[in-house]
Amino acid sequence: MNEKVQKKLNILADSAKYDVSCSSSGSSRRNEGKGIGNAVNCGICHSFTADGRCVSLLKVLMTNYCIYDCAYCVNRRSNDRPRATLTPDELVDITIGFYRRNYIEGLFLSSGVIKSPDYTMERMMLVAKKLRIEQRYNGYIHLKAIPGASRELIHEAGLYVDRMSVNIEIPTNHELKRLAPEKNHESIIQPMGLIKEGIMQYSEERRKYSKVKAFVPAGQSTQLIVGASPETDRQILSLATNLYNNQQLKRVYYSGYLPVNEYDKRLPTLKTPPLVRENRLYQSDWLMRFYKFRADEIVTDEHPFLDLELDPKLAYALRNYHLYPVDVNSADYEMILRVPGIGVQSAQRIVQARRFGRLTSTNLKKIGVVMKRAQYFIVNNDLPAAFHDFAPDRLRRQILLSDLQKRNRVSNDTQLSLFSLPATSTALMEKNRARFLSH
Repeated sequence: MNEKVQKKLNILADSAKYDVSCSSSGSSRRNEGKGIGNAVNCGICHSFTADGRCVSLLKVLMTNYCIYDCAYCVNRRSNDRPRATLTPDELVDITIGFYRRNYIEGLFLSSGVIKSPDYTMERMMLVAKKLRIEQRYNGYIHLKAIPGASRELIHEAGLYVDRMSVNIEIPTNHELKRLAPEKNHESIIQPMGLIKEGIMQYSEERRKYSKVKAFVPAGQSTQLIVGASPETDRQILSLATNLYNNQQLKRVYYSGYLPVNEYDKRLPTLKTPPLVRENRLYQSDWLMRFYKFRADEIVTDEHPFLDLELDPKLAYALRNYHLYPVDVNSADYEMILRVPGIGVQSAQRIVQARRFGRLTSTNLKKIGVVMKRAQYFIVNNDLPAAFHDFAPDRLRRQILLSDLQKRNRVSNDTQLSLFSLPATSTALMEKNRARFLSH
């Protein structure tokens, strides 16, 4: 790689770090012995797989020039910052070179918008096309669809990639127009609909013909910025529910707002991104996708924001304490899923195991139930209902105190372990340190 391309790559890789809408691949593309690389379900982009492996991808912008001047974006038109553009051939060479050196297992390509949406989309599509056809690259490719690009370009790009995404960014159209006057939700939802139609058409044809060319086999995703505008968590999760139901998205990503343009008075004054709120939104999203919760159960009109001190499942249980305790030996699967400390696998195992006898606390621990949480919300043979005779507010204080004590114990144990190493271990550490310094 020459010095000029290296410099451009450094600029564009740094500019791409603010986009979080990438994940494990979700698709499988076999090599067949005619090319290089494989895309596998286990995941791409610095994600840990089920067997503990960490997989990675090249995450880069094609360009950080942009015709838009969005208040929250580091690459906005009015910002004075280093700019660069990689050509399609340069991106192909970088991807193949990194893959051959085993640096990456896939590509995540996004871009600022230069000249026009069609011009940008065509160049991004060419990268995927050249990788697939000229290089016979079968690894994972995630491509950002550009709002405003033509149907033909988006459809052609979808034939060469595994996943596509269109970032909504700001949850409500009113706030999007305020912070990014040149954008609107309609122009973002339109390409989402085109991708959804292509995926559905591919699925239908796949049932009839086995060799139909794949179209975005890993589905599509989007990103919402949290904290740049005053939307409630209820509004954000309601939008996510709508996207899952109507656009059939695989994932909605939540990105805590980074104060990169502090000079813009339209933006809130934040010292650090709202990471706890971001985490609670991800937990809520998980509850909606896998635990059969609705958004209006997690956040309500009375409680439009998520509780930052408690995870949303526990907060729901305390707000609806009249529904508990749950008898794990007789309750249905959906209600067992709503018990804090019981996950999807544990709930399935409970339903299977209780057919052979009534379950005790010992049985539940072996199944995988976190009894320190669940004990306040269940009854079984050796945990009577009388155990739950206290108010939700008192239980909340007790759980928070228990969590605080646990964190303090972990902290103290960690400090103790640093000062209680055996003499042989200490000597070995000093020997390795001296060897390192000598080099």
